Amino acid sequence: MTALMTTSGNGPHAGRVTEVPDPQVPERATRRRFTAAYKLRILDTYDAATEPGAKGALLRREGLYTSHIVAWRNARDAGAMDGLDRKRGRKPADPREAEVARLRRRAERAEAELVRARLIIDVQGKVSALLDAISESAEPPKGSTP
Repeated sequence: MTALMTTSGNGPHAGRVTEVPDPQVPERATRRRFTAAYKLRILDTYDAATEPGAKGALLRREGLYTSHIVAWRNARDAGAMDGLDRKRGRKPADPREAEVARLRRRAERAEAELVRARLIIDVQGKVSALLDAISESAEPPKGSTP
């Protein structure tokens, strides 16, 4: 929220409207981002400045520090023109890595299902053998009459 103030009187500032920021709402700082073209233009202007104080004036006008100039110059001289426009932070994930991870999870699930299926088949074989043994013992021998 911004409050507007007007001054009254007959002085040089009479009727002038000024904005006073609300002290309850702090502004959030954002990281500055410079394009490669801007960096190269500033480097050229900085290197072309020969008058005393011209380089400092350029830095003050643009809100830069000598560390910016040094880093940008090193990147330019190393042939890293693409590096001048490089974004900071984590690199985007490779889609192939995500696909490999997905396939590994799928293979692990399939192997777990295979182990369960083999266990079930083994149990079914044992149950079948047990049932055969029980049915043979419950049946009278084939040549005898009861």
